[in-house]
Amino acid sequence: MRSYFKQKGRINNAYTVAFYNLENLFDTYNNPLTLDDDFTKTGSKNWNAKRYRKKLNKLSNIIAHIGTEKSYHSPAIVGVAEVENEMVLQDLINTKHLTHKNYGIVHHDSPDERGIDVALLYKKELFEVVHTKSYPLLLVNEEGERDYTRDILMVKGKLNGELMYVLVNHWPSRRSGAAKTEHKRIEAAEQVLNIIDIINYETPEANIIVMGDFNDGPTSKSIKKHLMNHTLFNPMEQLVAKGKGSLQHKKSWYLFDQIIFSKTFLSETPNTHSFKYADVFDKQFLKTWKGKYKGSPFRTFVGKWYKGGVSDHFPVYVHLKRN
Repeated sequence: MRSYFKQKGRINNAYTVAFYNLENLFDTYNNPLTLDDDFTKTGSKNWNAKRYRKKLNKLSNIIAHIGTEKSYHSPAIVGVAEVENEMVLQDLINTKHLTHKNYGIVHHDSPDERGIDVALLYKKELFEVVHTKSYPLLLVNEEGERDYTRDILMVKGKLNGELMYVLVNHWPSRRSGAAKTEHKRIEAAEQVLNIIDIINYETPEANIIVMGDFNDGPTSKSIKKHLMNHTLFNPMEQLVAKGKGSLQHKKSWYLFDQIIFSKTFLSETPNTHSFKYADVFDKQFLKTWKGKYKGSPFRTFVGKWYKGGVSDHFPVYVHLKRN
């Protein structure tokens, strides 16, 4: 697989599949059913229309360019996390950078307490949506009550006519400590495998893409021991070995954002798509350019302080070549 990471120049018939955590893409309106108060005009972060539009324009410009150093197209498929609702996604694809690229949206509301969801953007001329479904992650807290978090979004569709399934994830965070919350991400991994079993029952040896912010790296227990099996491969492991990361914490890099494939994408059968390349989209214009956080993703907020950046994560992406 090492040769896949040595491609030079653009690849004919290459299509980008990406994932991007958009870091709290909230509108400016208060939803009384969720904990979004900070991201309102009167909230602690002073979130307003001007800041919202600025974030949308920066995000859309980045999305439009992911993978274009090797593909002639903007991404065919983009999984996203930390979006409040379908309206913010509509605002995103209607910006000047994306409005002419003909993106569609797949979004389901999830029961996350903050009101943040996962979703999928897709280029309508390249990807046809056949069916979508949202799978809940049923967690219980120490008091025996439901611990609400993001659902797993499943999208069944056809990329250039080839059937495939995309699972978009945003697993439980490490906010209370990595070890203390590890069991939640293990349960998420097991739920993904349950969904994969359902898919393979319907479509044996299906083409499956598992993407998301897993809040764990490629070698973490939840990924390595509870998700990966003989049917899957993870190109992100080699990126970690190269020192790549999609987010930084206390000067250390982590690759929590990943795109994992079924091994069906390793074959080069005619009229199918095969995996060719994987990387972190960490161009200079996405980075903080000076100060304490120099080189890290240029984020919108650091604590309560507005910085005017884009996201605390870099996007990750892969290229599929149509054979």
